[in-house]
Amino acid sequence: MTVRVVLADDQPLVRAALRMVIAETTGLEVVGEAGNGAEAVELAGSQRPDVVVMDIRMPGMDGIEATRLITEGSGGAQVIMLTTFDDDDYLYGALRAGAAGFLVKDMALDDILDAIRVVATGDGLLAPSVTRRLIREFAERPGSAAPAPRALGITDREREVLTLIGNGLSNTEIAARLSISVATAKTYVTRLLAKLDARDRVRLVIIAYEAGLVAATR
Repeated sequence: MTVRVVLADDQPLVRAALRMVIAETTGLEVVGEAGNGAEAVELAGSQRPDVVVMDIRMPGMDGIEATRLITEGSGGAQVIMLTTFDDDDYLYGALRAGAAGFLVKDMALDDILDAIRVVATGDGLLAPSVTRRLIREFAERPGSAAPAPRALGITDREREVLTLIGNGLSNTEIAARLSISVATAKTYVTRLLAKLDARDRVRLVIIAYEAGLVAATR
């Protein structure tokens, strides 16, 4: 099955680079490009993509508002936010808007392609550097860092997996760390989403922080 992708970024060169590498990748197809959030929302409605790769900062409607409108719509598109290291103030807003993944623009293009595939299957994805910043942003909000009860109603193994998610590890990395299969790691993540009533992997990161399983770092 081909993953249909919309690219939303106000920098034509960024879109061109992504479009070129996606065009050369089996199983991925660019079905539209947007230079601002409003155009991204329109394309998400008309093209019904599986994934929208969304810049956070764009003129007019920004990526956060566009993400909220897309995820609240009926199209079912997953949104990956593209961010830079100075976007800390935007991360929590993007989380609340329903973004399924956070990537940094200086990541290797192959990693971004892998992220598109992962998010298209319904899994969330966080670059480790973004995970650390997201946790720090959450920790610094007044009243947000009150510890959650340690008893989360999960098994010891599920707690291990949650800790690794909180540290930004992918399913493949979790599998390697715990000497289990990737399919088993994905099963644990699915169970955690259900048991902890978490919308996505990003929320699991926050729960791991609240439970004291990971710490905000500088």
